[in-house]
Amino acid sequence: MTGLDVRESFGGRFWRLQTPDDDHVRALARHLDGSDLLARLLAPRGLTPDAVGAYLSPTLRALFPDPSSFRDMDQAAALVLDAIVEGRRVTVFADYDVDGGTSSAILARYFRAWGRDLGLYVPDRLIEGYGPSPGAFRALKQAGADLVITVDCGAAAQSALEEAARIDLPVIVIDHHLMGRQAPPAAALVNPNRPDDTSGQGHLAAAGVVFVFVAALNRLARARGLAPDAGLPDIVDWLDLCALGTLCDMSPLQGVNRAFVRQGLKVLSKGQNTGLRALADIAGLSQIDSVYHATFVLGPRLNAGGRVGDPWLAAKLLATDDRAEAIAIAERLHALNEDRKAVEAAILEQASSDAERALAADPDCGILIAAGEGWHPGVIGIVAGRLKDRFHLPSIVIGWGEGLGPVAKGSARSVRGVNIGDAIAACAREGVILSGGGHAMAGGLSLDPAQLPALRDWMRGHMASFSAARTAARELSIDAVLSTAAVTPDTVDRIETLGPFGQAAPQPVFVLPDVTITHTRRIGDTHLKVTVEDGQGRVEALAWRVVGTPLGDGLSHRRRIHLAGRLKADSWQGRRRAQFEVIDAAAAD
Repeated sequence: MTGLDVRESFGGRFWRLQTPDDDHVRALARHLDGSDLLARLLAPRGLTPDAVGAYLSPTLRALFPDPSSFRDMDQAAALVLDAIVEGRRVTVFADYDVDGGTSSAILARYFRAWGRDLGLYVPDRLIEGYGPSPGAFRALKQAGADLVITVDCGAAAQSALEEAARIDLPVIVIDHHLMGRQAPPAAALVNPNRPDDTSGQGHLAAAGVVFVFVAALNRLARARGLAPDAGLPDIVDWLDLCALGTLCDMSPLQGVNRAFVRQGLKVLSKGQNTGLRALADIAGLSQIDSVYHATFVLGPRLNAGGRVGDPWLAAKLLATDDRAEAIAIAERLHALNEDRKAVEAAILEQASSDAERALAADPDCGILIAAGEGWHPGVIGIVAGRLKDRFHLPSIVIGWGEGLGPVAKGSARSVRGVNIGDAIAACAREGVILSGGGHAMAGGLSLDPAQLPALRDWMRGHMASFSAARTAARELSIDAVLSTAAVTPDTVDRIETLGPFGQAAPQPVFVLPDVTITHTRRIGDTHLKVTVEDGQGRVEALAWRVVGTPLGDGLSHRRRIHLAGRLKADSWQGRRRAQFEVIDAAAAD
C-alpha cells in the first residue's frame, strides 16, 4: 500500500488502497477542472467521463421518473384524487420511522392544499409491531375511514389486506420494501420493488415513492382541469421531507435520489417546515444544511418517538404548521431521544461484553447473538449495528420482558456478502424461531426466549459457509493518502463538491501516514480527541465511541501511527477549520 502495509489495525481490519486506472483518472480530471485528487476519488465509483456532470449536478428535470412507469401509480392517483374531490374520509397508515413520518407528512400537506384533512394512524412498535394488522384495519373501518393509504409498509401485509378486503375497506399501498411474488389484495399497490414493476426505481425510499405519487396527483388534476382555489401545490416545497426520508432510510444515493437530496437540502436550509425548524432550534442548530444535520441530528430525534415513546410524534411534527404545537412536540422528541441514548448505552455495554465473551470462547463463531431480559425492542437495532461495526461480524440483538410485547424481538445487522434476511427467513421456515426475515443487510425476528440456544446453534452452523465474506468485511477501503498539510478547509470544500454522500456514495476515506500522537483527551464518556503531527503540520482528530475498545486504547498513548478517517469542516466562534474523523488506526513502527 504505497509505503503502508496494514494487515491488522487497532480496529482488527486490513486496509486496501484504491488504485484506479491512470488513463481513467486523466479522462475524469478533464471534467473536474484538472483535479487529480477529485478524479481519483470518483474513479472507483464506476463513473464514465460523460456521467460526471449529472453526478455532480443532479437535477429533477433530468432524473425524475415518469410516474406512469410505476405499476398501479395511475390507478392509485385516480382513486386518491376522486376521494379528495368527493370529500371522502381518507387515513394514512404510516410506519413509525423517519421514512414513514416524512411520507405521511407529504401526503398530509397535499390534502391540506386541497382543504382536506388526512387522518393518521401509526402502529405501536411494542403492541402492534411493524406494519398494518387485521385489527388496525378493523379499527379504521369502525372509525369511518372510506380509504386507507399505507406508506412505508403494507407490501407484505397479506393477512391484514385480506381482512381489509373482507370488510370492504379499500387500501392503497405505497411502499418500497421487498415483497413476495404474489401481491396481496389491494385497491392499488405502488412499489418499485414489486416483482412486476418495470420502473427501475427500486432504490427509492418510501418518501421518494410518495413524492413521485404527489407529482402524479398534480399531473392527473391538470389533465382533469381541477385545482384548489389557491392553485395546485408546489411539491418542490416538500423536497426537504423527501430528502430527509431518503437519507434516514439509508437509501442509495443514485439516480433521482441524488437530486432529491441535493435539492432537498436547499429547501431544508430555508427552515420553512415549521416542525423541522422547531426540532432544529431545540437541538441547537441555527441552520439545517447538511447530510450530517439531517441524518445524525434530526433523524435520531424523529425516530425517538417510535423507539421509546409515542410513535405518532414524528408524523405529527412534520405535518404541522402550528409553531406552538411544533415546539411542544419537538421538546418531547428531544427528551425521548435523551432517554433513548441512555437505554441504548446500557444495553450496548452489556451486549458488547456478551460479544467479547462469545469471541473469546469461539473466535470462529461467525455471528454475534446478544440477548437480555428488559432490553427494549426500540433500540436493539441500533445496538446490533454498533456490534457489527465494532466486530465486523453479522450481529443479532434480542430483547424481551414485561411491557415489551408478547414475545422476544430480535434485530439483525449484517456485513457485505452475508444475507442476514435470508438466513433469518430460513431459520423461521425450519421452526427454530417463530418468525422473521428482512433483506441482505438487516432483518428482524420473533421468538420465545427458550429458543435462544437453538437459534445460536443454527446461526453458527449457517455462517460456517461465509468465512470468505466475513474476512472481506474486515477490509477498509482507502481512497487516497494525504499529508497533514492537506487537511484544510479548502480541501474539505473541494471534496464536498462530490456530494451528497451517503449510502452507495460514501464519503471518501483518507490515510494520514506515519503521524505521531502528541496529545489525547477524553470527550464525554466514550469519545476521544487526538492531536497528531508530522513534519508538515498538526491535525486534530475526533474518534467517536472508542473508549474501552482496542482502537481507543491504541489512540491513548504517544506513538507513531497511520490514521484512517474522513475530512469534515468545523466552525467555532467564527473560525472555520478542517477536522479529521477517525475510522481506524494502525501502528507505524
